Amino acid sequence: MSNSPKQKLEVPPEISRSWLLLSARSTDKFDSARASRTDQLILDLEDGVDPNYKNEAREDVLEWFAGGGSAWVRINPRSTEFWAGDVDNLAGVKGLQGVMLAKTEYPEEVSESFERLGGNTPVIPLIESALGIESAVTIAKAKGVFRLAFGSGDYRRDTGTEASDLAMAYPRSRLTTASAIAGLTGPIDGPTVSKSHPVIREQCETAVSLGLTGKLCLDVNQLPVINECLSPPPADVGWARDFIAEFDARGRIVRDGSDLPRLKRAERIDHLARAFGIEPVRY
Repeated sequence: MSNSPKQKLEVPPEISRSWLLLSARSTDKFDSARASRTDQLILDLEDGVDPNYKNEAREDVLEWFAGGGSAWVRINPRSTEFWAGDVDNLAGVKGLQGVMLAKTEYPEEVSESFERLGGNTPVIPLIESALGIESAVTIAKAKGVFRLAFGSGDYRRDTGTEASDLAMAYPRSRLTTASAIAGLTGPIDGPTVSKSHPVIREQCETAVSLGLTGKLCLDVNQLPVINECLSPPPADVGWARDFIAEFDARGRIVRDGSDLPRLKRAERIDHLARAFGIEPVRY
């Protein structure tokens, strides 16, 4: 038996579960964060950086990319003086996987960012306000949009709502519906501040029930719980593969109206399980 360390799975961003947000000032943690169990790493040039150090933080990110680093970058809002510097300096940079546009409220903010970055860098609008939530469908349809993300903390501050499941159900559902209308993967939920695994698990399960398929996180210790909760359970994987095998064995003949919906669900579960390295369990 080999004693070599298990190689990290490279999960495509289209289906990524965990999105680790790290201040661009924390240069000493870039490499370890990239090697962690996060599906995607986002270096934060926005709220994670004091305004006096924005330019310095951007240079640190560019230097890390030049040395072979690779990550997403959360850039400053289109309405700020820092946005132009972000997109102009990041355009065409090797190692940049995409950007998350903070405080998105209008589709034009996304399309302008996409075009100024060169027209081939994916953009994740981070929707953090009442106006952004109500504009979710038009934002989701904007040129360059990759997935939607929910800035839950700023949304609560903007609207005065609580962090309860009931209060957060509406904005989350709006983002899920907008994503479906635009043909996008389910949205990325906001972070859980608590480090308690039961609390993280509960919030992940709620997000999944509302159709969200990813989650921002602020601490590497949250990653195992997030990845587990946003992955298909092993028992579901066993059912999916058994159903697909049985469907293939009978020549893929449809017997009743439930076959095709069940097949679609089974194929989706199987696809995710293979991407996440989940083995089936059968009872």
